[in-house]
Amino acid sequence: MNDQNNPKKEQKFNIELPEDQADGHYSNLAIINHSPSEFVVDFVSVMPGRPKAKVQSRIVLTPEHAKRLVKALSDNVAKFEKQYGEIKDSGKQHHIPLNFGPTGQA
Repeated sequence: MNDQNNPKKEQKFNIELPEDQADGHYSNLAIINHSPSEFVVDFVSVMPGRPKAKVQSRIVLTPEHAKRLVKALSDNVAKFEKQYGEIKDSGKQHHIPLNFGPTGQA
């Protein structure tokens, strides 16, 4: 049987992490916008006493990949809480005075 006709066969590929991105970026706010064809997630670092916040990284996803990300995050939060205990949510929602279209916060 031809490998192209076997959709269950797992493809292997290497993922490269460039050294300049290996340390990551700190973010304590995510601003999420969407259109019919994509989700845009801006990871922001908001610091006390600073009137300006900086977008650390912007990620653009297809709706399908956004849904996969939600599932992966949910699964990982559940695993984290099973190992370390419940993550406390302060319940505080901060209004971000930005208007880029349909928006959610995380």
